[in-house]
Amino acid sequence: MSYITGVSRGQVVLFPESIDDYISEDNPLRFIDAFVEHMDLHKLGFIRAEPAKTGRPGYEPKDLLKLYIYGYKNRITSSRRLEQETHRNMEVVWLLRRLRPDFKTLSDFRKDNVKAFKSVFRQFTLLCNVLDLFSGELVAIDGTKIKGVNNISRNYSKPLLQEKLKEINRRIDAYLKDIEETDEREPDRPRLTAVALKEKINGLEAKKGEYKNMLEAMEQSGETQISLTDSDSRSFPKKFGVPVGYNAQAAVDEKHHLIVEQEVTNAVTDIDQLSAMAIKSKEALGVERLKVVADAGYCNAKEIKACEEAGIETYTPKINTSNSTKKGLYGKEQFTYDATNNCYHCPAGKKLSYRFEGYEKRRDKQRSVLYYVGESCQRCEQKPLCTESKDPRRITRCPEEDAIDRMQARMKQHPEIIKKRKQIVEHPFGTIKFWNHQNAFLMKGLEKVRAEFSLSTLAYNMKRVINIVGVEKMIEALV
Repeated sequence: MSYITGVSRGQVVLFPESIDDYISEDNPLRFIDAFVEHMDLHKLGFIRAEPAKTGRPGYEPKDLLKLYIYGYKNRITSSRRLEQETHRNMEVVWLLRRLRPDFKTLSDFRKDNVKAFKSVFRQFTLLCNVLDLFSGELVAIDGTKIKGVNNISRNYSKPLLQEKLKEINRRIDAYLKDIEETDEREPDRPRLTAVALKEKINGLEAKKGEYKNMLEAMEQSGETQISLTDSDSRSFPKKFGVPVGYNAQAAVDEKHHLIVEQEVTNAVTDIDQLSAMAIKSKEALGVERLKVVADAGYCNAKEIKACEEAGIETYTPKINTSNSTKKGLYGKEQFTYDATNNCYHCPAGKKLSYRFEGYEKRRDKQRSVLYYVGESCQRCEQKPLCTESKDPRRITRCPEEDAIDRMQARMKQHPEIIKKRKQIVEHPFGTIKFWNHQNAFLMKGLEKVRAEFSLSTLAYNMKRVINIVGVEKMIEALV
């Protein structure tokens, strides 16, 4: 039995006379071409969208944008690999009409138009609205950490710098002590010469000056970290699996799990991200009311209050941060707030009345809090179960905590919404990071990685809509 054999390389083949014959009518390329041609790149903020009157002609931005959309859709994000595709990929040959821009041209195009790519994402969101692909009722918000172009050894925090300065001082003291000692006391011990020791001390002094400059820069900027390769990137706790990178946010609609809004920030946590993402999602969907669900990392009284004022219902589990609960004592969750009388009632039925407003430090920030103090704690038999302090029990409350109480009441009425969160928002991140290979950014700087993520989320949405409605309907919706 013989094997399947190919055609001889010397065989004359009659290819189609037109390149267009190689691309079927339902090929996604035809939508990419029509989608970009339909847009006004000048209004979207692309530079050189109008050809210059003098000088050497350049590539049209629309052609370069088509290539990047095609690349991110097909897991080709490197400008050098995109250049290779223009020489060997028949689909790219069709898309660019045999143009072959070099990698430097492609790289500069992405770098020079970082703020415009998000506008392209929003244009596709508008198209999804036209196709009625959004429910406009429930949106799930979540974040994921994506690696940046910065090694963990090139990232410094204040505690780390302070520890390194202590270590340098210790080593300098040791070297100075070695210089003072004579070889006669320990003749068998190998020693560096005084000149070599002074050189080491000078090197440590230079490094000490660098660390001090970093500390001063952090004090002036108010930042808690500094990265030397990519100054905007930040380090994250080990549990996230990304040593240094960025925090990518996405708001996903319930109906077809399409991304409504996306953003990249260098905030280490999600605690301050809820209202901005929710309000932008509401604007993108063009609705009067919206429900938003997120995990416990987004639970912030100020953010929930801001959402309420914008006509957005939030559903976010509340984290129990009471130290008393960890110690086995009565936690704050066991105290009942009485809104009518503005006081708390403890498990023993005693009253904690409002005393004053103050400030407390949380995550390197000061926040305003209201203090409630027990009136008869000293005579209470359950005090050992309530507090270890000799003073009366004290409870703190945020001025905006009423919003959390209202949210908790909503969650009791609709527990099914919290259960929907994972199935709505988790898998888009898995698709983008695993299947689309966007588990690391290629460029440096917050604005540039935002451009990369805009292209990644656009590619995700585009592939999903093609599977839902097909290329022909998408092209028809552009008209």
